Amino acid sequence: MAKTMIPMVNLQDQYLQMKDEIDAAILKTVASTRFIGGPEVEKFEEAFAEYIGVKHLIACANGTDALQLAFMALNLEEGDEVITPSFTYAATAEVLGLLKLTPVFVEVDPVTFNMDPEMMEKSISAKTKAILPVHLYGQCANMERILSIADKYGLDVVEDTAQAVGSSHQFSNGNIKKSGSMGTIGTFSFFPSKNLGCFGDGGAVCTNDDKLAEQLRMLAKHGQKQKYKHEILGCNSRLDSLQAAVLNVKLPYLESYNQSRITAANIYNELLSDIAQIRTPEVLENSTHVYHQYTILCEHGRNELQEKLRNEGVSSVIYYPIPLHKQKAFTSIPHRKGELDNTEIIVDKVLSLPIDSSLKREQQEYICNIIKHYFNS
Repeated sequence: MAKTMIPMVNLQDQYLQMKDEIDAAILKTVASTRFIGGPEVEKFEEAFAEYIGVKHLIACANGTDALQLAFMALNLEEGDEVITPSFTYAATAEVLGLLKLTPVFVEVDPVTFNMDPEMMEKSISAKTKAILPVHLYGQCANMERILSIADKYGLDVVEDTAQAVGSSHQFSNGNIKKSGSMGTIGTFSFFPSKNLGCFGDGGAVCTNDDKLAEQLRMLAKHGQKQKYKHEILGCNSRLDSLQAAVLNVKLPYLESYNQSRITAANIYNELLSDIAQIRTPEVLENSTHVYHQYTILCEHGRNELQEKLRNEGVSSVIYYPIPLHKQKAFTSIPHRKGELDNTEIIVDKVLSLPIDSSLKREQQEYICNIIKHYFNS
């Protein structure tokens, strides 16, 4: 294959595959002049709630707002502690600081990169009020264990499902639930590069609790149940109708797109299986992985490999190079951290390769040949 630029996600190809449907949906919405709220948003909330398997879903402006709305709805008090991994994007814990809550950064499992439930339990204190697991890279955290511990201590669980829409977790009793539907509240991001992405920012919160749903909907609309009747202090976080129209077109394709990512991941696994210096992603038996990111772990030379890929026209990204407990922004807010040895090792070794529903095998062969040549030269 000739030298070319392979992006992390080929959004143009995805758009072209459904261009006629998306263009028609956008034009219909523009013609309606219902740009805020209206039938497209209502249609998406209903369809996505059914897909996730929850009673209530409230669309909002973005994934960060979804997290903020979730913790506002829980009515926690200043200084209350929320346990979350340090190995995640800043938004996960950023909202806690903004709400004057105390993040408690805990260790991740070295195999899945998701929060370690046993380390989580060791970090629970009298001030702990909630747990915030992240379904990182597209695989569910160990929700059966996390929920069991949360129930034991009477804690709320808010799921950060920004990277794992469509993934699922199987419980020991045989029940299968989609990510976002298992905790007290689930949160989603529809950033364009997500497995289900709109053409700008977008997000959602979901719950099976009727009272929480009412609270969440009010919070997202300036604390209103009815227009100009503000019952609580809220914010302005709405998914606009154009984004909802795009999501309504894309949602029916989500399962097939996720399957295409799984197929691509399996091809990577096959092509990289004989390279001793890297570890490919491992999937737990009781979880599916929808590969928002395909992330390898390099025993050495990660940065040099990334430079080699870049020089050969291949995109790659380090998600994430600096854990939250070492970020300057979090030195200004009260936080606690436990033992984070795994986290501090992982950040120096992870590298995410291009993956999306349109990635071709020949592109993957090209990428993997570069990796093989790098480690074998």
